[in-house]
Amino acid sequence: MHATELPAEPPSKLPAGLRERKKRRTRDALVRSALELIARQGYEGTTVDEIAAAADVSQRTFFRYFANKEEVALSVQQMVESHFYAAVCARPAEEPPLTALRTAVLASWDTIGAAITAVVPLRLHVSMHRTIQETPQLLAAQLRRLAEQEDRLTLEIARREGLSPEDPRPRILVAAFSGVMREVGRRWGGLMESDMDTFRRHTAEYLDQIGPALAENWRS
Repeated sequence: MHATELPAEPPSKLPAGLRERKKRRTRDALVRSALELIARQGYEGTTVDEIAAAADVSQRTFFRYFANKEEVALSVQQMVESHFYAAVCARPAEEPPLTALRTAVLASWDTIGAAITAVVPLRLHVSMHRTIQETPQLLAAQLRRLAEQEDRLTLEIARREGLSPEDPRPRILVAAFSGVMREVGRRWGGLMESDMDTFRRHTAEYLDQIGPALAENWRS
């Protein structure tokens, strides 16, 4: 029996909490193995069989957790996106939309670092971010996911403001916000190698330019 696979005993006979912990350990081992291999030999040069072997599980076990190599490669990114969306949904109803988005993204950085490092070292997350930007297949998949995230954020902002989903203002705001975050993301690798506080400060500085960039006379 592989070290990280579930025991032969039927899962239904294990306490629910123990089953979930074992599943989480197996999933995290697959993510770590995938990102370590991709960092060493590239996305195209890494196979599902290699990921499973590095995590000491079978290929069948891999497919219980992930549909394909792309999904495991982007799994930490998905966790970060979900973390941010939950932070937006938790903002007080009286906050203006842009304030809610800005505060949520900065507040989420107070806790997301620990969530990331519970799965993979931060250096691997930074390395994967670069790999996504340099790998057409991963970049296309990530852009699709970000478009879906923008749709969810647009609906949440419309709900908070009591607006129709067809009202263009939430979508315009989310598009501006997402554009700023993508620009920060392009600079992310170098900033993250400094420290999280530096990255957080640069993020805040970029977000604070949304209002002036849209409303002010640049020539004044």
